[in-house]
Amino acid sequence: MIVNERITSYLHSLDQGNGALLDSIEEEAVRGRVPIIRKETAALLKTLVAMKRPENILEVGTAVGYSALLMSRVMPEDCHITTIEKYEKRLPVARDNFRKAGMEDRITLLEGDAEEFLQTLKGPYDFIFMDAAKGQYLHWLPMILRLLPQGGVLVSDNVLQDGDLIESRYAVERRNRTIHARMREYLYTLTHMEEFETSVIPIGDGVTVSVKRRQGAEPVHPEALKRNENESEEK
Repeated sequence: MIVNERITSYLHSLDQGNGALLDSIEEEAVRGRVPIIRKETAALLKTLVAMKRPENILEVGTAVGYSALLMSRVMPEDCHITTIEKYEKRLPVARDNFRKAGMEDRITLLEGDAEEFLQTLKGPYDFIFMDAAKGQYLHWLPMILRLLPQGGVLVSDNVLQDGDLIESRYAVERRNRTIHARMREYLYTLTHMEEFETSVIPIGDGVTVSVKRRQGAEPVHPEALKRNENESEEK
């Protein structure tokens, strides 16, 4: 738990729901332990999409289509969502949910490996929501940067690992140390890049909101920041 549990419960009490279909998708996902965004993260995502009013949205990590459908509720009429998912068992569920919502023409589901699509997509996408394999966020960052125009928004979910990220790597279970190190490196890189203005928001499982400040620059290479990140981790 990142935020005080009482505050989180209070925020949940303010939630008005997202309509019968999305509420049923959420309930079924929770029962089946399918990872979907948390209520407070969902509220933030919808607000950002409504504020940005994007023309093209890219989502990395569809799962059962919950977050894509959330964004579709508040996006402009001429906006289109492209979403990527490789887990075969979830693909038919997502397609069926898009069909039930009548959004098949406005949401394109790309089936396969995210990296392959990120290398070939043309873009631009003025709003990108990244909610897939956390260990790949840093690796995907140069590809994401290429697809974002100036003023484009990148939202990354699950960046604080329920608060475990602030712990020393030696306090984290051995099996989680690689993802712990990679996510700390991702956050350090993202918050120190000249190309982005970034805020780390401690709600849900941790969210970053980054706005691309200028075009044409290459991202700061992770190795250039490794020494600083190691020093930060030791503290």
